[in-house]
Amino acid sequence: MDILAAVATGAGKPFELRTLTLEDPREDEVLVRIVGVGVCHTDIVFKESQAIPPPVVLGHEGSGIVEKIGAKVTKVAVGDRVALTFRSCGHCSRCDRGDAAYCETMPLLNYIGMRPDGSKTLHDGDQPIAGSFFGQSSFGSHALTYERNLVKVPDDLPLELIGPLGCGIQTGAGGVMRSLACEAGSSLLITGGGPVGLSAVMGGKIQGCSTIILVEPHAERRALALEFGATHVIDPAEAPDLVSAVRAILPKGVDYAFDTTGVPAVLAAVPGTLASKGVFGIVGISPPGTPTPGDLNTVMTFGHTIKGIIEGDSDPDTFLPQLMEHWRRGELPFDRMIRTYPFAQINEAIAAQHRGECIKVVLLMDG
Repeated sequence: MDILAAVATGAGKPFELRTLTLEDPREDEVLVRIVGVGVCHTDIVFKESQAIPPPVVLGHEGSGIVEKIGAKVTKVAVGDRVALTFRSCGHCSRCDRGDAAYCETMPLLNYIGMRPDGSKTLHDGDQPIAGSFFGQSSFGSHALTYERNLVKVPDDLPLELIGPLGCGIQTGAGGVMRSLACEAGSSLLITGGGPVGLSAVMGGKIQGCSTIILVEPHAERRALALEFGATHVIDPAEAPDLVSAVRAILPKGVDYAFDTTGVPAVLAAVPGTLASKGVFGIVGISPPGTPTPGDLNTVMTFGHTIKGIIEGDSDPDTFLPQLMEHWRRGELPFDRMIRTYPFAQINEAIAAQHRGECIKVVLLMDG
């Protein structure tokens, strides 16, 4: 079938809207008509790094309606409202333990721009186009995906806004709620107040953290963090010494820290804010070669943990419904971060997000 897609053609180049041909679903695949799709920093990183050689269709925070299913698909039916998330195999040692985010074939299933057998789902005339990004490539009017990628969305939730639950929001909230598993009464430092960092703030509030500190340069994001549950906010321009700023609030340091920036200078400073037995979770994408933060002797002496985190350690089938329920209760108002744009304005939307004019972009296919 013909679809409209935003094609990344190279670093520094805008997305191009093209009519492409999308294959019919195979026996294990699901065709979803995309209603809305979030724009995640990871999409931009892959576009600019050309980690998947262009041309490529990215997008991995889709939501929409099931239109066709393969013969072996039983989890969803035509007409179901679904959120799309990362792909996992469902049968390796990690998936068997509920650690879908650490599936042994995660790179093969999500990051190579094609099916694992080497075939591509998208074509521009005779030219194959890379896709299958996170098992979906949802920067298009339709996407081919898989049962493990899909979570049903109840009728009372705003389907067009749900896509970011599949990556950015579950990464931030899950990083605090599942990976760090912050206890009630604990203290939490979050560096970076974008969608992931603000989701972490909401996750900290849900967990009952007594002190939640956000470090973020944009004033409007700091203000929103306070509304979401942060107890303190720090403007790095006014407090360039992160360790002193945090220890002025908590002289003994924080129990947990969570970095969403990937900025090497920030990563290097955060261990100095940790209390004894403090845990530092990292989700921000850093430049290649960035060293693991912390002095080894200090890590040993104070029992610190430096922890890498993917997708908030989420098992989407169980965690995404929990996040939806928290939204219903008013505990996870992620929709307040979102600004919607018509899909055709993808380049304008990304530019506005880069300038800090909006926090989270969601592209609407019917917008």
